[in-house]
Amino acid sequence: MTPKAPTTVVVDAATAQRVLREQVASLFSTLGSATVADALLAWTVGGLFYWQLHSPWVLAWVGLHFLELLRYPSQAAYHRDPAAAERSAFWARRHWQEMVFFSCIWGALPWMMMPADNLPMTSMIVLVIVGLCSTGLPAVAARWPSVLAFVLPMNIGLISALLWHGSNTHLFLAFFVAVYLLATFQIAQALNKMLTESLLARFEKEALAEQIAEQMAATQRLSDEKTRFFASASHDLRQPLHAIALFGAVLERELQDHNAGQHANRLMQAVHVMGSSLDTMLDMSRLDAGVVQPELNAVPLKPMLQALNQLFASRAEEKGLQLRLRTTELWVLTDPHLLQRLLANLVENAIKYTDHGGVLVRVRARQDQVWIDVIDSGRGIAPENSEKVFEAFYQVHNPGRDRSQGLGMGLSIVRRLSHLLHHPMQLTSRPGVGTRFRLTLPLAQARPPALIAAATDGARTGAASSMSGIHPRAPAQQTPALVLPSPVLLLDDEVDIGDAMAALLSSHGVQLQVVTDEAAAEHAFGQAAQEGRPFAALICDYRLAEGADGLEAAHRLRAAFNPDLPFLLMTGETSPQRLQRVRDTGVTVLFKPVVAQVLLQTLAKLIAKV
Repeated sequence: MTPKAPTTVVVDAATAQRVLREQVASLFSTLGSATVADALLAWTVGGLFYWQLHSPWVLAWVGLHFLELLRYPSQAAYHRDPAAAERSAFWARRHWQEMVFFSCIWGALPWMMMPADNLPMTSMIVLVIVGLCSTGLPAVAARWPSVLAFVLPMNIGLISALLWHGSNTHLFLAFFVAVYLLATFQIAQALNKMLTESLLARFEKEALAEQIAEQMAATQRLSDEKTRFFASASHDLRQPLHAIALFGAVLERELQDHNAGQHANRLMQAVHVMGSSLDTMLDMSRLDAGVVQPELNAVPLKPMLQALNQLFASRAEEKGLQLRLRTTELWVLTDPHLLQRLLANLVENAIKYTDHGGVLVRVRARQDQVWIDVIDSGRGIAPENSEKVFEAFYQVHNPGRDRSQGLGMGLSIVRRLSHLLHHPMQLTSRPGVGTRFRLTLPLAQARPPALIAAATDGARTGAASSMSGIHPRAPAQQTPALVLPSPVLLLDDEVDIGDAMAALLSSHGVQLQVVTDEAAAEHAFGQAAQEGRPFAALICDYRLAEGADGLEAAHRLRAAFNPDLPFLLMTGETSPQRLQRVRDTGVTVLFKPVVAQVLLQTLAKLIAKV
């Protein structure tokens, strides 16, 4: 019975070549150990039969097997062939030829050594060939031609020798070997198919992994390009908006008692709205960059909830909603600034999408955890949108992108803050009924009364030091007169910003000198020193003309003229890498567009530290 080759799987030429390469490598991987084992077996069998039979045919057969050993160097050349992978077909034929020669030598064993009247020796020959076939089959199962070359000649030689002797015992043994041969082919076919399919499956997984890697790389490139685009666009938008905000603040101050003052107020409201949108994008960039690092402390929730109530009560009242924040004496382990930002976004979102009813903020202790629920009776979120609402720029109820409803980044920031603080968040919602966001925080022990005031102040301060702002910008309120530094040097290559800064600061009694590059700044420092009126502060833009680094320029100027000079960095950057670098320096930084009152307050704080 002629054995059938295993059913082949149709593959392309490149895959077939890879399969052949792996099969050949598998065939030659055991060549050395197989040769040693075969030599030991052959010499043992030869010695035993010569001791029993004293036949010269035994010596002849051992001589033939010695010729087989002489072929080993030509087979071992595969491992020294640098182009073995490309010459897989050649080495496959070479291995097939070796198997034919090897198997024929063992197939000659029964004809040269089998005694007609010695059943034990005959049985031993049968056992040796059958055992050799069984143990060697896995080593050649990778390729079907090598299986045939290895199995057929030695078994045909054995069966034919048994049949030639013709006794009943020999015929029975011949039948036994024939059955064994058929079973061997069945096993070999299954093993060959399994090995081939495993290779194809491995190649398929490798190809899939390569495709996934390529897609991930492409996605990362797109993400990087998007980040660069937003960073560049945000920076370019912030520059003129910063000048507008400063000029607007001057007009608002000058026209406060004039009929046109309301127009200046409306102008500043529009500027603050746009600045709030840019701040939100800045917050996203800072969170993604890892610039914002939480500082966990035991924090009382009561002052934080009171601050939120003061912030949003009027907004809820304007919409005819009830805002209830149930205060509590519980303390939690968190970053108060970031948690307040997170809760503010949730409350603001709840008020925005609630048309009737109200918003409830509820706190409950559960063993060693604290649940903070923000519940509204608003429009609700459909199940299919429960994950989309956390995507940046996605708004369920704003398909027309109404600017009055924000950018759709509030919940995206909420999720990022939730992950950053390790405060798990759950969303439960029913369309037309309402939504509940639940935060889970670790419970903390209340601190001594002497420390409560400090914790309360920290909770009320907001996230201004960690993020670009807790809430959308509001027009700055007039505050008592500030002690401001004068004169001040501004290093900024934008002429409009220099003019706007000069107009604003001069209206508050501050003399400002504007320079556009580091060389001009050095000259200004030298001249101020000669006149005996050194600068009281330095303000520097981060990105100067022709790629100059304002931060490094400021460090050089301070090192050369006054290391203790108060220094304020202003930037419109949103690039994660640059933001991280600014954070690492520890300098005071304001992000454009800067609210005029914030600028003045920051300058006052700088000189107060000196």
